[in-house]
Amino acid sequence: MANPTTSNYSPVSDWYDPESTTQPEPNTLPLKHSLRRLKSFLRFLGFIHDSPLSLSLSSLSFLFLGVAAPSIIIFLFYCGSSDPSACRKYHVKNFELETLLFQAAAAAVSLLCFSRSFRKYGLRIFLFVDKYQGNVAQFQFQYISKIDGFFRSLAVWVLPCLILKMTREIVRIIYVSNDSLVQSIMVVFILLVSWTYTATIYLSGSTLFSLVCNLQVVHFENYKKLLERNLDVLVYIEEHSRLTYNLSKISHRFRIFLILEFLIVTASQIVTLLETTGTNRTINFINAADFAISSIVLVVGIIICLHAAAKISHRAQSLASFASRWHAMVTCRSNEMLGESEHGGNFNVAGSAITAMNYPESDMDSADYILPSMNLESMANVSSYRKRQAFVMYMQSNPGGVTIFGWTVNRAFMDTIFCAELTVVTFVLGKTLTFTTNHT
Repeated sequence: MANPTTSNYSPVSDWYDPESTTQPEPNTLPLKHSLRRLKSFLRFLGFIHDSPLSLSLSSLSFLFLGVAAPSIIIFLFYCGSSDPSACRKYHVKNFELETLLFQAAAAAVSLLCFSRSFRKYGLRIFLFVDKYQGNVAQFQFQYISKIDGFFRSLAVWVLPCLILKMTREIVRIIYVSNDSLVQSIMVVFILLVSWTYTATIYLSGSTLFSLVCNLQVVHFENYKKLLERNLDVLVYIEEHSRLTYNLSKISHRFRIFLILEFLIVTASQIVTLLETTGTNRTINFINAADFAISSIVLVVGIIICLHAAAKISHRAQSLASFASRWHAMVTCRSNEMLGESEHGGNFNVAGSAITAMNYPESDMDSADYILPSMNLESMANVSSYRKRQAFVMYMQSNPGGVTIFGWTVNRAFMDTIFCAELTVVTFVLGKTLTFTTNHT
Protein backbone atom coordinates (compact mmCIF):
# COMPACT_ATOMS: atom_id res chain seq x y z
CA MET A 1 0.00 0.00 0.00
CA ALA A 2 1.26 3.43 -0.88
CA ASN A 3 2.28 5.73 1.91
CA PRO A 4 0.03 8.82 1.93
CA THR A 5 3.05 11.04 2.27
CA THR A 6 4.75 9.59 -0.78
CA SER A 7 1.81 8.65 -3.00
CA ASN A 8 0.72 10.29 -6.21
CA TYR A 9 -1.36 12.91 -4.45
CA SER A 10 -0.44 16.52 -4.72
CA PRO A 11 2.80 17.39 -2.90
CA VAL A 12 3.04 20.49 -0.79
CA SER A 13 4.85 22.37 -3.50
CA ASP A 14 1.87 21.88 -5.86
CA TRP A 15 -0.82 22.92 -3.41
CA TYR A 16 -3.20 25.65 -4.43
CA ASP A 17 -1.84 29.04 -3.38
CA PRO A 18 -4.40 31.84 -2.99
CA GLU A 19 -1.57 34.38 -2.84
CA SER A 20 0.23 33.12 -5.93
CA THR A 21 1.28 35.70 -8.50
CA THR A 22 0.75 33.25 -11.33
CA GLN A 23 -2.63 33.36 -13.03
CA PRO A 24 -4.77 30.41 -11.81
CA GLU A 25 -7.21 28.51 -13.91
CA PRO A 26 -10.37 30.58 -14.46
CA ASN A 27 -12.57 28.09 -12.60
CA THR A 28 -10.46 28.40 -9.42
CA LEU A 29 -10.88 32.15 -8.95
CA PRO A 30 -13.94 31.95 -6.61
CA LEU A 31 -12.03 29.68 -4.23
CA LYS A 32 -9.02 31.98 -4.33
CA HIS A 33 -11.15 34.99 -3.38
CA SER A 34 -12.83 33.08 -0.55
CA LEU A 35 -9.50 31.95 0.89
CA ARG A 36 -8.10 35.46 0.61
CA ARG A 37 -11.10 36.86 2.48
CA LEU A 38 -10.65 34.29 5.25
CA LYS A 39 -6.93 35.03 5.48
CA SER A 40 -7.55 38.79 5.75
CA PHE A 41 -10.03 38.24 8.57
CA LEU A 42 -7.62 35.98 10.47
CA ARG A 43 -4.77 38.43 9.96
CA PHE A 44 -6.94 41.23 11.37
CA LEU A 45 -7.58 39.18 14.52
CA GLY A 46 -3.88 38.41 14.89
CA PHE A 47 -3.87 34.72 13.96
CA ILE A 48 -1.58 35.15 10.94
CA HIS A 49 1.78 36.91 11.25
CA ASP A 50 3.63 37.79 8.07
CA SER A 51 6.55 39.49 9.83
CA PRO A 52 8.03 40.08 13.30
CA LEU A 53 6.31 43.47 13.29
CA SER A 54 2.87 41.95 12.81
CA LEU A 55 3.63 39.41 15.56
CA SER A 56 4.57 42.21 17.95
CA LEU A 57 1.48 44.24 17.07
CA SER A 58 -0.76 41.21 17.55
CA SER A 59 0.76 40.43 20.95
CA LEU A 60 0.54 44.04 22.14
CA SER A 61 -3.05 44.33 20.88
CA PHE A 62 -4.10 41.26 22.81
CA LEU A 63 -2.34 42.35 25.99
CA PHE A 64 -3.87 45.83 25.81
CA LEU A 65 -7.41 45.09 24.53
CA GLY A 66 -7.83 41.69 26.11
CA VAL A 67 -6.16 42.17 29.50
CA ALA A 68 -4.88 45.67 30.39
CA ALA A 69 -7.77 47.89 29.27
CA PRO A 70 -10.61 45.95 30.94
CA SER A 71 -8.51 45.43 34.09
CA ILE A 72 -7.91 49.16 34.41
CA ILE A 73 -11.59 49.89 33.90
CA ILE A 74 -12.60 47.36 36.56
CA PHE A 75 -10.11 48.66 39.15
CA LEU A 76 -10.63 52.39 38.57
CA PHE A 77 -14.25 52.85 37.52
CA TYR A 78 -16.21 49.94 38.93
CA CYS A 79 -17.53 51.42 42.16
CA GLY A 80 -14.80 54.02 42.07
CA SER A 81 -17.10 56.91 42.84
CA SER A 82 -20.24 55.04 43.83
CA ASP A 83 -21.78 54.43 47.20
CA PRO A 84 -19.65 51.84 49.05
CA SER A 85 -22.79 50.07 50.25
CA ALA A 86 -23.88 49.63 46.63
CA CYS A 87 -20.49 48.13 45.81
CA ARG A 88 -20.78 45.61 48.60
CA LYS A 89 -24.35 44.84 47.57
CA TYR A 90 -23.63 44.19 43.93
CA HIS A 91 -20.13 42.74 44.47
CA VAL A 92 -19.21 43.58 40.87
CA LYS A 93 -15.45 43.87 40.94
CA ASN A 94 -14.54 40.29 41.99
CA PHE A 95 -16.98 38.74 39.55
CA GLU A 96 -15.66 40.89 36.71
CA LEU A 97 -12.01 40.02 37.36
CA GLU A 98 -12.69 36.29 37.44
CA THR A 99 -14.73 36.47 34.26
CA LEU A 100 -11.98 38.47 32.57
CA LEU A 101 -9.33 35.95 33.64
CA PHE A 102 -11.06 32.92 32.11
CA GLN A 103 -12.14 34.63 28.91
CA ALA A 104 -8.67 36.07 28.32
CA ALA A 105 -7.08 32.66 29.04
CA ALA A 106 -9.39 30.90 26.55
CA ALA A 107 -8.69 33.54 23.88
CA ALA A 108 -4.94 33.34 24.53
CA VAL A 109 -4.92 29.56 24.07
CA SER A 110 -6.86 29.91 20.82
CA LEU A 111 -4.56 32.67 19.54
CA LEU A 112 -1.32 30.88 20.46
CA CYS A 113 -2.28 27.44 19.13
CA PHE A 114 -3.66 28.63 15.80
CA SER A 115 -1.03 31.30 15.14
CA ARG A 116 1.64 28.64 15.67
CA SER A 117 -0.08 26.33 13.19
CA PHE A 118 -0.47 29.09 10.60
CA ARG A 119 3.17 30.06 11.01
CA LYS A 120 4.27 26.45 10.58
CA TYR A 121 1.94 25.25 7.81
CA GLY A 122 0.26 28.23 6.17
CA LEU A 123 -3.47 28.67 5.62
CA ARG A 124 -3.99 26.32 2.67
CA ILE A 125 -2.05 23.41 4.18
CA PHE A 126 -3.73 24.07 7.52
CA LEU A 127 -7.17 23.73 5.88
CA PHE A 128 -6.10 20.80 3.62
CA VAL A 129 -7.34 22.76 0.60
CA ASP A 130 -5.14 21.46 -2.19
CA LYS A 131 -5.43 20.70 -5.88
CA TYR A 132 -6.74 17.23 -5.10
CA GLN A 133 -5.12 15.66 -8.12
CA GLY A 134 -5.84 18.75 -10.18
CA ASN A 135 -9.62 18.65 -9.61
CA VAL A 136 -10.07 21.95 -7.80
CA ALA A 137 -13.23 22.72 -9.76
CA GLN A 138 -14.81 19.53 -8.45
CA PHE A 139 -14.74 20.71 -4.82
CA GLN A 140 -14.23 24.46 -4.90
CA PHE A 141 -17.89 25.43 -4.45
CA GLN A 142 -18.23 23.01 -1.55
CA TYR A 143 -15.09 24.56 -0.05
CA ILE A 144 -16.56 28.04 -0.53
CA SER A 145 -19.82 26.97 1.12
CA LYS A 146 -17.94 25.69 4.18
CA ILE A 147 -15.87 28.88 4.43
CA ASP A 148 -19.01 31.01 4.21
CA GLY A 149 -20.48 28.84 6.94
CA PHE A 150 -17.50 29.77 9.13
CA PHE A 151 -18.46 33.46 9.01
CA ARG A 152 -22.17 32.73 9.52
CA SER A 153 -21.55 30.54 12.54
CA LEU A 154 -19.26 33.15 14.08
CA ALA A 155 -21.82 35.92 13.61
CA VAL A 156 -24.69 33.79 14.95
CA TRP A 157 -22.94 33.33 18.31
CA VAL A 158 -21.04 36.59 18.75
CA LEU A 159 -23.85 39.06 17.97
CA PRO A 160 -26.50 37.77 20.46
CA CYS A 161 -23.92 37.57 23.25
CA LEU A 162 -22.72 41.08 22.40
CA ILE A 163 -26.30 42.35 22.75
CA LEU A 164 -26.56 40.68 26.18
CA LYS A 165 -23.25 42.19 27.22
CA MET A 166 -24.34 45.66 26.10
CA THR A 167 -27.64 45.31 27.99
CA ARG A 168 -25.82 44.33 31.15
CA GLU A 169 -23.45 47.30 30.97
CA ILE A 170 -26.33 49.72 30.45
CA VAL A 171 -28.19 48.28 33.45
CA ARG A 172 -25.03 48.54 35.55
CA ILE A 173 -24.65 52.20 34.67
CA ILE A 174 -28.28 52.91 35.59
CA TYR A 175 -28.28 51.16 38.96
CA VAL A 176 -24.69 51.31 40.23
CA SER A 177 -22.48 53.89 38.55
CA ASN A 178 -22.59 57.52 39.67
CA ASP A 179 -20.02 58.67 37.12
CA SER A 180 -20.66 61.30 34.47
CA LEU A 181 -22.46 60.29 31.28
CA VAL A 182 -19.38 60.80 29.12
CA GLN A 183 -17.24 58.73 31.45
CA SER A 184 -19.84 55.98 31.61
CA ILE A 185 -20.11 55.84 27.81
CA MET A 186 -16.31 55.63 27.55
CA VAL A 187 -16.22 52.76 30.06
CA VAL A 188 -18.98 50.86 28.25
CA PHE A 189 -17.30 51.37 24.88
CA ILE A 190 -13.90 50.08 26.09
CA LEU A 191 -15.47 47.07 27.82
CA LEU A 192 -17.56 46.16 24.77
CA VAL A 193 -14.58 46.44 22.41
CA SER A 194 -12.43 44.33 24.75
CA TRP A 195 -15.12 41.70 25.27
CA THR A 196 -15.92 41.47 21.54
CA TYR A 197 -12.23 41.13 20.71
CA THR A 198 -11.53 38.26 23.12
CA ALA A 199 -14.83 36.47 22.47
CA THR A 200 -14.31 36.66 18.70
CA ILE A 201 -10.78 35.27 18.99
CA TYR A 202 -11.94 32.37 21.15
CA LEU A 203 -14.96 31.49 19.00
CA SER A 204 -12.90 31.95 15.83
CA GLY A 205 -10.51 29.26 17.06
CA SER A 206 -13.37 26.85 17.75
CA THR A 207 -15.04 27.63 14.43
CA LEU A 208 -11.74 27.22 12.56
CA PHE A 209 -11.41 23.72 13.99
CA SER A 210 -14.98 23.05 12.86
CA LEU A 211 -14.11 24.39 9.40
CA VAL A 212 -11.14 22.02 9.08
CA CYS A 213 -13.37 19.08 9.98
CA ASN A 214 -16.17 20.20 7.64
CA LEU A 215 -13.75 20.49 4.73
CA GLN A 216 -12.76 16.87 5.34
CA VAL A 217 -16.42 15.89 5.33
CA VAL A 218 -16.48 16.98 1.68
CA HIS A 219 -13.87 14.33 0.82
CA PHE A 220 -15.57 11.63 2.89
CA GLU A 221 -18.81 12.25 1.03
CA ASN A 222 -16.96 12.08 -2.27
CA TYR A 223 -15.29 8.81 -1.22
CA LYS A 224 -18.63 7.00 -1.25
CA LYS A 225 -19.16 8.11 -4.84
CA LEU A 226 -15.94 6.34 -5.84
CA LEU A 227 -17.70 2.99 -5.40
CA GLU A 228 -19.97 3.92 -8.30
CA ARG A 229 -16.96 3.99 -10.61
CA ASN A 230 -16.03 0.33 -10.05
CA LEU A 231 -12.33 1.08 -9.67
CA ASP A 232 -9.68 -1.32 -8.51
CA VAL A 233 -9.89 -2.10 -4.79
CA LEU A 234 -6.33 -0.86 -4.29
CA VAL A 235 -7.48 2.62 -5.36
CA TYR A 236 -10.14 2.59 -2.65
CA ILE A 237 -7.62 1.53 -0.03
CA GLU A 238 -5.11 4.19 -1.04
CA GLU A 239 -7.76 6.91 -0.99
CA HIS A 240 -9.04 5.79 2.41
CA SER A 241 -5.48 5.69 3.69
CA ARG A 242 -5.04 9.30 2.59
CA LEU A 243 -8.23 10.38 4.36
CA THR A 244 -7.34 8.67 7.63
CA TYR A 245 -3.83 10.10 7.41
CA ASN A 246 -5.32 13.60 7.20
CA LEU A 247 -7.49 12.86 10.24
CA SER A 248 -4.44 11.74 12.20
CA LYS A 249 -2.72 15.02 11.33
CA ILE A 250 -5.78 16.97 12.46
CA SER A 251 -5.81 15.05 15.72
CA HIS A 252 -2.14 15.73 16.31
CA ARG A 253 -2.37 19.46 15.54
CA PHE A 254 -5.43 20.20 17.68
CA ARG A 255 -5.18 17.88 20.67
CA ILE A 256 -3.39 20.41 22.91
CA PHE A 257 -5.86 23.12 21.90
CA LEU A 258 -8.87 20.93 22.71
CA ILE A 259 -7.49 19.80 26.07
CA LEU A 260 -6.52 23.30 27.24
CA GLU A 261 -9.82 24.81 26.18
CA PHE A 262 -11.74 22.02 27.90
CA LEU A 263 -9.78 22.54 31.13
CA ILE A 264 -10.37 26.31 31.04
CA VAL A 265 -14.10 25.86 30.41
CA THR A 266 -14.37 23.33 33.24
CA ALA A 267 -12.47 25.58 35.64
CA SER A 268 -14.64 28.57 34.75
CA GLN A 269 -17.82 26.62 35.44
CA ILE A 270 -16.52 25.42 38.80
CA VAL A 271 -15.59 28.97 39.82
CA THR A 272 -19.01 30.18 38.67
CA LEU A 273 -20.70 27.62 40.91
CA LEU A 274 -18.45 28.51 43.84
CA GLU A 275 -19.14 32.23 43.47
CA THR A 276 -22.89 31.95 42.97
CA THR A 277 -23.69 29.21 45.50
CA GLY A 278 -20.98 29.80 48.10
CA THR A 279 -21.70 33.48 48.83
CA ASN A 280 -24.30 35.04 51.10
CA ARG A 281 -24.47 38.22 49.02
CA THR A 282 -27.19 39.14 46.57
CA ILE A 283 -26.91 37.50 43.15
CA ASN A 284 -28.60 39.53 40.43
CA PHE A 285 -28.37 40.52 36.79
CA ILE A 286 -25.73 43.17 37.47
CA ASN A 287 -23.09 41.06 39.18
CA ALA A 288 -23.86 37.62 37.71
CA ALA A 289 -24.76 38.46 34.11
CA ASP A 290 -21.13 38.58 33.00
CA PHE A 291 -20.58 35.12 34.45
CA ALA A 292 -23.61 33.88 32.50
CA ILE A 293 -22.53 35.51 29.22
CA SER A 294 -18.95 34.30 29.59
CA SER A 295 -20.16 30.78 30.39
CA ILE A 296 -22.36 30.77 27.29
CA VAL A 297 -19.44 31.81 25.08
CA LEU A 298 -17.01 29.29 26.59
CA VAL A 299 -19.45 26.39 26.53
CA VAL A 300 -20.55 27.18 22.96
CA GLY A 301 -16.92 27.16 21.83
CA ILE A 302 -16.20 23.74 23.28
CA ILE A 303 -19.51 22.37 21.94
CA ILE A 304 -18.61 23.57 18.44
CA CYS A 305 -15.30 21.70 18.67
CA LEU A 306 -16.80 18.49 20.04
CA HIS A 307 -19.64 18.51 17.50
CA ALA A 308 -17.25 18.97 14.57
CA ALA A 309 -14.87 16.27 15.82
CA ALA A 310 -17.70 13.81 16.48
CA LYS A 311 -19.23 14.53 13.09
CA ILE A 312 -16.07 13.72 11.14
CA SER A 313 -15.37 10.69 13.37
CA HIS A 314 -18.80 9.20 12.67
CA ARG A 315 -18.43 9.95 8.97
CA ALA A 316 -15.14 8.07 8.95
CA GLN A 317 -16.54 5.13 10.92
CA SER A 318 -19.65 4.92 8.74
CA LEU A 319 -17.49 4.11 5.72
CA ALA A 320 -16.89 0.58 7.04
CA SER A 321 -20.63 -0.07 7.22
CA PHE A 322 -21.13 1.43 3.77
CA ALA A 323 -18.35 -0.71 2.29
CA SER A 324 -19.79 -3.83 3.92
CA ARG A 325 -23.22 -3.20 2.38
CA TRP A 326 -21.59 -2.46 -0.96
CA HIS A 327 -19.61 -5.73 -0.83
CA ALA A 328 -22.68 -7.74 0.21
CA MET A 329 -24.88 -6.31 -2.53
CA VAL A 330 -22.23 -6.79 -5.21
CA THR A 331 -21.68 -10.40 -4.14
CA CYS A 332 -25.39 -11.24 -4.05
CA ARG A 333 -26.15 -9.59 -7.36
CA SER A 334 -23.15 -11.24 -8.98
CA ASN A 335 -24.35 -14.66 -7.85
CA GLU A 336 -27.86 -13.93 -9.10
CA MET A 337 -26.51 -12.77 -12.45
CA LEU A 338 -24.43 -15.91 -12.81
CA GLY A 339 -27.40 -18.08 -11.83
CA GLU A 340 -29.66 -16.43 -14.41
CA SER A 341 -26.99 -16.77 -17.07
CA GLU A 342 -26.68 -20.49 -16.44
CA HIS A 343 -30.45 -20.90 -16.92
CA GLY A 344 -30.54 -18.70 -19.99
CA GLY A 345 -32.41 -15.91 -18.21
CA ASN A 346 -32.01 -12.25 -18.68
CA PHE A 347 -31.13 -10.60 -15.34
CA ASN A 348 -32.18 -6.95 -15.22
CA VAL A 349 -29.73 -5.21 -12.93
CA ALA A 350 -31.35 -1.82 -13.20
CA GLY A 351 -34.77 -3.19 -12.31
CA SER A 352 -33.54 -4.89 -9.13
CA ALA A 353 -31.26 -2.10 -8.00
CA ILE A 354 -31.98 -0.79 -4.53
CA THR A 355 -31.32 2.90 -4.64
CA ALA A 356 -32.20 3.73 -1.07
CA MET A 357 -33.25 1.87 2.07
CA ASN A 358 -35.95 3.07 4.44
CA TYR A 359 -33.81 4.16 7.36
CA PRO A 360 -34.88 7.01 9.62
CA GLU A 361 -33.13 10.35 9.28
CA SER A 362 -30.52 11.11 11.92
CA ASP A 363 -27.53 13.38 12.25
CA MET A 364 -25.92 11.29 9.53
CA ASP A 365 -27.01 12.14 5.99
CA SER A 366 -29.45 9.81 4.32
CA ALA A 367 -26.80 9.35 1.62
CA ASP A 368 -25.13 6.88 3.98
CA TYR A 369 -27.87 4.43 3.06
CA ILE A 370 -27.79 4.93 -0.70
CA LEU A 371 -26.14 2.09 -2.57
CA PRO A 372 -24.16 2.86 -5.72
CA SER A 373 -24.80 1.49 -9.17
CA MET A 374 -22.47 -1.37 -10.09
CA ASN A 375 -21.00 -2.99 -13.14
CA LEU A 376 -21.44 -6.63 -12.20
CA GLU A 377 -19.71 -8.07 -15.25
CA SER A 378 -16.35 -6.81 -14.01
CA MET A 379 -16.97 -8.17 -10.51
CA ALA A 380 -18.35 -11.64 -11.08
CA ASN A 381 -15.19 -13.59 -10.28
CA VAL A 382 -13.49 -15.08 -7.25
CA SER A 383 -10.50 -12.77 -7.37
CA SER A 384 -12.74 -9.70 -7.20
CA TYR A 385 -14.62 -11.20 -4.25
CA ARG A 386 -11.40 -11.75 -2.30
CA LYS A 387 -10.22 -8.22 -2.98
CA ARG A 388 -13.52 -6.80 -1.82
CA GLN A 389 -13.42 -8.97 1.30
CA ALA A 390 -9.91 -7.77 2.12
CA PHE A 391 -11.05 -4.19 1.53
CA VAL A 392 -13.98 -4.58 3.95
CA MET A 393 -11.71 -6.12 6.61
CA TYR A 394 -9.29 -3.24 6.16
CA MET A 395 -12.10 -0.69 6.60
CA GLN A 396 -13.38 -2.40 9.73
CA SER A 397 -9.90 -2.53 11.23
CA ASN A 398 -9.13 1.13 10.42
CA PRO A 399 -12.26 3.14 11.29
CA GLY A 400 -10.42 6.45 11.63
CA GLY A 401 -11.71 9.58 13.32
CA VAL A 402 -10.44 12.53 15.35
CA THR A 403 -8.63 11.35 18.46
CA ILE A 404 -7.19 12.96 21.59
CA PHE A 405 -4.23 10.89 22.76
CA GLY A 406 -5.91 7.69 21.57
CA TRP A 407 -9.51 8.47 22.60
CA THR A 408 -11.77 8.84 19.57
CA VAL A 409 -14.06 11.86 19.81
CA ASN A 410 -17.50 10.34 19.20
CA ARG A 411 -20.81 9.98 21.00
CA ALA A 412 -19.35 7.66 23.62
CA PHE A 413 -16.55 10.15 24.31
CA MET A 414 -19.05 13.00 24.74
CA ASP A 415 -21.18 10.85 27.07
CA THR A 416 -18.08 10.30 29.19
CA ILE A 417 -17.39 14.04 29.30
CA PHE A 418 -20.98 14.75 30.27
CA CYS A 419 -20.85 12.25 33.12
CA ALA A 420 -17.54 13.67 34.37
CA GLU A 421 -18.88 17.25 34.25
CA LEU A 422 -22.09 16.23 36.01
CA THR A 423 -20.08 14.54 38.75
CA VAL A 424 -17.95 17.66 39.29
CA VAL A 425 -21.00 19.93 39.34
CA THR A 426 -22.80 17.70 41.82
CA PHE A 427 -19.75 17.60 44.08
CA VAL A 428 -19.29 21.38 44.04
CA LEU A 429 -22.99 22.03 44.66
CA GLY A 430 -22.96 19.59 47.55
CA LYS A 431 -20.02 21.32 49.18
CA THR A 432 -21.12 24.92 48.61
CA LEU A 433 -24.79 24.51 49.43
CA THR A 434 -24.01 22.54 52.57
CA PHE A 435 -21.42 25.11 53.64
CA THR A 436 -23.79 28.01 53.00
CA THR A 437 -26.66 26.34 54.85
CA ASN A 438 -24.52 25.63 57.92
CA HIS A 439 -23.45 29.30 58.17
CA THR A 440 -26.87 30.83 57.58
